[in-house]
Amino acid sequence: MDERLTQIATKKADLDRLRPLSPRALVNLEHAYDLELTYTSNAIEGNTLTQIETNLVIEQGVTIGGKKLKDHLEAIDHYDAIRYVREIARQTTPLGEVDVRNLHALVVKRADPEIAGRYATSGRYVNTDVGRHTFPSPAEVPALMGDFSEWLGVAPATPETAFTAHRRLVDIHPFNDGNGRAARLLMNLVLIRSGYPPIAVRPEDRLVYLRALQQAQAGGGDDAFKTLLYERLDATLGEYLSALKEALPQTPPASPKTREPAP
Repeated sequence: MDERLTQIATKKADLDRLRPLSPRALVNLEHAYDLELTYTSNAIEGNTLTQIETNLVIEQGVTIGGKKLKDHLEAIDHYDAIRYVREIARQTTPLGEVDVRNLHALVVKRADPEIAGRYATSGRYVNTDVGRHTFPSPAEVPALMGDFSEWLGVAPATPETAFTAHRRLVDIHPFNDGNGRAARLLMNLVLIRSGYPPIAVRPEDRLVYLRALQQAQAGGGDDAFKTLLYERLDATLGEYLSALKEALPQTPPASPKTREPAP
């Protein structure tokens, strides 16, 4: 892990040296990443739209034949939510409970409006490799979210905070549905505030990701969870740097000087 953290620090320093970033390059890069974040976060939760289909729904308003209406609405909802994340990431106001509820409200706004931003009203559980894991009861959620928000409001904007916020919010599971998407949005909000690019947990990471979360929930520690996310941060920083460098204006090579003939 120490070597991974060193690589991340080096890439972050390289990214900082490129700042301020070109507004045009930044807009294009953010749009591409936000489409990817939307596809991957929804795919982990069972949305059947492919990356290309997700792009078409968001960019062109296309209806994909054979796909559920909810899948389309989830794509639009998540894209709007990640754009909101970028907006409040530029602010310096401490994050709190209202921000978490706003993220959830946006990510289910069209697909499941009845639960948007509202805390759970029924029990939630997940079946794991070691049996059923039951999340805190609806009666416990307000107090747990209060404690979580107090911590979040003073925690430093670092990747460690981002990953811990993700895990803690999933542990509380404060909403009837949409907890994973809200947690990943919150994670990326903290990452962007701390000067990092947002990271996608890809469909191919799903099994490792869920098992790592389940291991933490079962009291086995969160090392596997953080290892995965630091790996994704390292890889994303590399991709981000490459894309930004390609977008930089190319400086033409200097013309060789012609020697003047001796008098």
